[in-house]
This record gives sequence, structure tokens and C-alpha cells, in this order.
Amino acid sequence: MTVYRVLYRGSLSSCNYECGYCPLAKTRNTRDELQQDAHQVERFVDWVATAGRSLGILFTPWGEAVVHPHYRRALVRLSRMPHVQRVAIQTNLSGHLDDFSSAGRNALAFWATYHPTQTTLARFIRQCRKLEEMRLRYSVGVVGLRENFDTIAELRRRLPPDVYLWINCFKNDPRYYRADDLSFLREIDPYVDLNRVDYPSRGATCRAGDSVFSVDGHGNVRPCHFVDRQIGNIYRDNIFALLAPRTCPNVTCECHIGYVHRPDLDLYWLFGDNVLERIPAGWPLVQPAFTQARTAVGSARCPCQEK
Repeated sequence: MTVYRVLYRGSLSSCNYECGYCPLAKTRNTRDELQQDAHQVERFVDWVATAGRSLGILFTPWGEAVVHPHYRRALVRLSRMPHVQRVAIQTNLSGHLDDFSSAGRNALAFWATYHPTQTTLARFIRQCRKLEEMRLRYSVGVVGLRENFDTIAELRRRLPPDVYLWINCFKNDPRYYRADDLSFLREIDPYVDLNRVDYPSRGATCRAGDSVFSVDGHGNVRPCHFVDRQIGNIYRDNIFALLAPRTCPNVTCECHIGYVHRPDLDLYWLFGDNVLERIPAGWPLVQPAFTQARTAVGSARCPCQEK
């Protein structure tokens, strides 16, 4: 049975953090804009309820969503739908987490990011502990800035071994990392080199637009967030009838939520059913084939910074 993976990004753009390295929108939504976003999210959840397909859903908001009750309600409701195999969200984990105590534990997962300039390590770890107490799965990410290496090492020590800590490489300067820096990062994240590559992409086959698609707040569907080619609309069309194998029109594929769906990179083998929450299958066991592949990633760097 095909599991269709949906990347949802509504109109929310406000965030309670102000990270200097973040490329996402730094705005403050008005009350009316938040109400519009809440309506969009509720409508999307209603559509999922009647979609009639096995689904995995990843919320990738421009801003921070978990601080808003309508996202927490949506995650709980989706996690309890029998045809939703997984629902995950990118979050800084600063919101109220107690609302997730009634969520479906087999479905709900979190793609959490730690930002050292915006919160303390102790506060972030307390939030992680809450997820563990509710038996909810999560991964943790951090931008690999050299000034944060000591904090990253302490973060690794404080997280349970079965929690995957992944590194988003700082890619603006191709000479940013020394050899010993990369050795340190590989000790933290054995798959960090997969994130250092600016993958040639034009003409490459991708699951985007076939078994993976992006939905915005109005229901418009595109292959992925990075391809501005509309396929249809979930509220107007039978979108599953419009999906088909496609090739990428972009020169490069630069972010994890894009290139993870490339069949030629075989990352579904690495992540398995955990592809949306970015947890390698079988972690903390390391897959040697992928750690050895780091020697072949080349010297190109991705100009983007993923959330």
C-alpha cells in the first residue's frame, strides 16, 4: 500500500525566536492572520479525515507552530486517525506540550531544533523529557556553528542515546570547517556529510509530485516546497489522480525535506518509516554504508540553512 507523504505549510509566518542564521520569515502575524491560519489548518485536517488514502504528514511552518493551540489540536486529531501513519512537525519545542498527552503515540513525532541563543539547554532538555514521559518520539537538530561546539557536545550528553541528534552544517563558507571540526561533527551525527552536499538535481527522478506533495494554506498542491509548479488543489480536485512520476526542474536540491525523497540517494532505506521525523531506522545503530559514503560527497556546499 502506498503511503502518500504530505508537506503542509500554511500562512503562519511568526516565530517566538529570532535566530540570526534563520532564513525563514521574521514577521509577527496579526490576530486576523492567525485566525486565517487556524481556519486553513482546520480545513486541511478535515480534508485528511476524508482523503481515503494512507498518509504521512509533515508540518513545515515558516514560523513556530506548536505555541499556537490550533496546531496542537490538529496534531492530536491527525495522530488519532487510523489512516494517518505518521504526523510530524518542525518545531523549536517551546510550546505547551501537555496537550499531546492524548495523542496517538504510534503516529505523532517531532522534528525538534535547539537554538542556543534563544533558550537555555536546561529548558530545552526539560521539554524533551516531557515528550519522553508521554512516550512520544522525536529527533533533535542544531546548526553546527563552531562557537556552539561545546554546547552541542553537552546536548549530546544530556539526550538519551536513542534520540538522534542531527547537525545542520553551516554552509555559507565552504572553508568554514577544519578537518578536526568535521571529525567532531561526525562523532555527534554519523550522517552529517549527507547534509553538506548541494545535490545536482535537474532531470533527476523524485518522489515529489508522485507519492510526496506539498500543500499550502489554500489547498494548492505542488511537487515540493521548492518547485513552484502547481499540480492541482486538494479542495477542488481528486489530487491523487493527478499525481505521477516527475523529474526535478531545479539545478540543485539543497534541503533535507527535498532531497530525502530522491530515489537515487536511497535515504528511504536509511530512515525507513521515520523519514518525516528525520530519525534513522534502527537508531542508535549506525548504517556503515552511509557513513562510508561521506567520502564521496564532494566539496560542494548547500547555500541554504534548513530549519
